[in-house]
Amino acid sequence: MDLLPFDEYVRSLDRKRMSAGVLFRDAAGRVLLVEPSYKPHWDIPGGAVDAGEPPWKTAVREVREELGLDRPVGRLLVIDYQPDDGRYPEGIAFVFDGGLISEQEVTDLVLTDPEIVAARLASLEDVAEKLKPSLARRVAVALDVARTGGLALCENGERATG
Repeated sequence: MDLLPFDEYVRSLDRKRMSAGVLFRDAAGRVLLVEPSYKPHWDIPGGAVDAGEPPWKTAVREVREELGLDRPVGRLLVIDYQPDDGRYPEGIAFVFDGGLISEQEVTDLVLTDPEIVAARLASLEDVAEKLKPSLARRVAVALDVARTGGLALCENGERATG
């Protein structure tokens, strides 16, 4: 029996993109959104996981770069499988708990990253209008999990059923 050389096997493995976002919310349940300069939809703080970087460190780095906040992230709320949509290859999105943030803290943010032009707290209804539909669904699930506990597995923003 001929075995596939190990290096050839490793080269044949699929690669997936990864992103890490952070859910900040206020006492009223509004979510912190950021307006990127490079795409039409708003987002939650976060970004692409760099090579050799764990998603939780990406979350901390992106929050520092985008918002100037140096906070540890909390627990993992959501793991979302994102299928290939024709523009982006399939991937995995992680959402971590950023905890509570006040209106005053948001007002006081100094946005120095040219990728981010604005930040604001938004109700779940406003979130649905500002975000891509799959991200709006993921944020709604993350907000629910932040309140109730646990970890949600999703597919394209929808809770996975088993």
